[in-house]
Amino acid sequence: MPIALTVAGSDSGGGAGIQADLKTFASLGVHGTSVITCVTAQNPRRVSAVEPCSARMVRDQLEAVFDELPPRAVKTGMLYSAPVIRAVAAFLASHRGPALVMDPVLVSTSGAPLLKPGALESLLRELLPLGGLLTPNRDEAELLTGLRLRSAQGLRDAARALHDRFGCAVLVKGGHLRRLPEAVDVFFDGRQELFLSAPFVRGVRTHGAGCSYSAAIVGYLARGLSLARAVCRAKEYVTQAIAQSCVAAGHPVLNSFWTPKAARGRDTSVGRRRGRCR
Repeated sequence: MPIALTVAGSDSGGGAGIQADLKTFASLGVHGTSVITCVTAQNPRRVSAVEPCSARMVRDQLEAVFDELPPRAVKTGMLYSAPVIRAVAAFLASHRGPALVMDPVLVSTSGAPLLKPGALESLLRELLPLGGLLTPNRDEAELLTGLRLRSAQGLRDAARALHDRFGCAVLVKGGHLRRLPEAVDVFFDGRQELFLSAPFVRGVRTHGAGCSYSAAIVGYLARGLSLARAVCRAKEYVTQAIAQSCVAAGHPVLNSFWTPKAARGRDTSVGRRRGRCR
């Protein structure tokens, strides 16, 4: 089995973070490994506490995984503190083999901060320039670029600005732009631009969708797909995970193990424009 690694925080509610990533990896037939950066006390409504791991413990986990289970692809999610960001960036800079996907987790869906004050500078200076793929949502892209994103063209401008700044491929996710008729994402790697669109699935609170999206990209990269193709397949994956969501104790939860069928009678097909998924 191909191996993928997630470097992220633990979600005690099971909807996001490490738990969402490992479920996604398993559903794609990939062996998932993990490095836990922090433990959170959270449920579908709120994050009530965060306790970070030490930078040394994070480094020890990375070494343990790479020693015996070298991953083909790696994602970073919630890193939380500057010391942890520095430890992760230094380790990955010295282990350049795996494909890298960076999900800049800054704020939870409920509004709780997931990055300590002062840690953003370490993220910008040490991790993001490592290359690979950066996957900010609309709010994160606004924070990283200073742009106000209100349209698909705004997403396009942000993707190009982030690529110019950090030299990496960028996927700006527009799912928070509810004024648009579809959930539109823009991928740009300096040569190829893709507009990925899918109908909004109304009435489902998508806790963990961003984590699952980036984890699906990593899973497909671990299986040998090109970056553009992995992004396209991951867009379809997360769209169906939302459309075929389940309910646990009254809360909607993503269906990581969805089957290829028409979801509840909705049109959930993913469109691709301005480029090809190769």
